[in-house]
Amino acid sequence: MMYLKMLRIAAACAVLTLAGCGGGNDNPPETFTTQILSDSGFDGDIEQTTPDTFQITQGMSPTVQSVLAGIDPVAGTEFRAFLDFPLTGPGGVPGNAGIDSAFLEVFIDDLQPADAVVPVRVELVTFQPPTLLATDFDRTLQPPLAFTKLSPALAHADVGTYVPIDVTGLMVEAQRRGLPDFQVRIMLDLGPPIAGLFAIDDSTGSNRGARAPLLTVTYF
Repeated sequence: MMYLKMLRIAAACAVLTLAGCGGGNDNPPETFTTQILSDSGFDGDIEQTTPDTFQITQGMSPTVQSVLAGIDPVAGTEFRAFLDFPLTGPGGVPGNAGIDSAFLEVFIDDLQPADAVVPVRVELVTFQPPTLLATDFDRTLQPPLAFTKLSPALAHADVGTYVPIDVTGLMVEAQRRGLPDFQVRIMLDLGPPIAGLFAIDDSTGSNRGARAPLLTVTYF
């Protein structure tokens, strides 16, 4: 499974890289690709239980192996998920690198109700040190630095599969700002509330390498 996952991303990156060749450019820059698993110790979610009350869950544990986003169809509360990918150190992205492409891939464990169709928004944020606060839920108090949308919307067919998201623009902005971590807030897209709660796999077990959120960056 992990082989197919990495092969699919590698193929996509290769197509993007090759697309930049030609057009009279005899010496295109050499590109490098790195794959970064999210930091399970800092990944988490925030649930808004009342207009002024929030429940923060951060860090995976034996009893918490996923992060949640969307609106709970039973309780009516909203969850926003947060993922943290370290960019510095071995296997990261050099601070002076240019970004060719970046893809975020998440494995969807569950979607409730099963027939929900959830429009998803992915926002670049920065919470440093990487400790979630209630204010990180709020888009005014923690404004997005850049964003993208999942297309098409998340649906039942995505459960039990890897969902790739093109986050190139977000990675370019993170690099421009010199952020030490690529951190995203995953949430229901703006607009009328839609009941639909989905779980993103963030396993810390033996299948973490195959299921955990993965950021693939091709840079030069």
